[in-house]
Amino acid sequence: MGEPRRLRFRFTKCGKIRFTSHRDVARMWERALRRSRLPVGFSQGFSPHPLLSFGLALPTGCESDGEYLDARLDQARDGEVALADLPGLLTGLLPEGMAVQAVAAIDMAQGSLQQEVASCDWQLEVHEVSGEELVERIERLLAAPHLPIQRERKGRQTEDDIRPAILTLAMDPAVGSEQGQYPIGRIRAALATHPRGVRPGDLVTALGTDVVLARACRTHQWIERDGARFEPLSVCRLGTDPVVTHAAGRVS
Repeated sequence: MGEPRRLRFRFTKCGKIRFTSHRDVARMWERALRRSRLPVGFSQGFSPHPLLSFGLALPTGCESDGEYLDARLDQARDGEVALADLPGLLTGLLPEGMAVQAVAAIDMAQGSLQQEVASCDWQLEVHEVSGEELVERIERLLAAPHLPIQRERKGRQTEDDIRPAILTLAMDPAVGSEQGQYPIGRIRAALATHPRGVRPGDLVTALGTDVVLARACRTHQWIERDGARFEPLSVCRLGTDPVVTHAAGRVS
């Protein structure tokens, strides 16, 4: 019997699949891992569930170049598959728009993704405001000491100051262009995740109620330790372990 192991997966969520909820994505992964025959561990009790730990929930309607999932594996079973082969195997079992970019074994003692990720980078596309006007609004936003916005939490309206969570905000080098009669602006933002994260919609609201968020893509998630930052799993890292055991049998 082998020791329990933990695998970390990095995957995309792009295209039409962006309209699925975080809960639906979890179900898709559970089904894909079950079909892959990987020996994912299960919790104890009357209603066992797979031991999966997702990173920060992606707002419905947003895309991502790098989402993360940790899966705890159970004891060794018959059959083996190279870690480098897992991205292709699992991508084929997930819906279009979700592609597994990398897989690596990580230390069982490593902290959870939700606790460790300190900030995220975003690319936003907004309409209705010209590039010049958008630059001015960004400058005013960054100069403001406070940015209170109204949020609904547990059925109640609350006011939050989102200014401390806006780490950087700037126009994309591909400065706003025109598409017919609708001005388009492209923004890059770095947003802190603790103590409370900022959604792209919140940020756009702070830029003005007339600004329309057309597209939002989370490009990076960052863990920070001792003044350095790094991604939970780089796309160039495919893992150093040669194989991971899985259950033998036909994938159904």
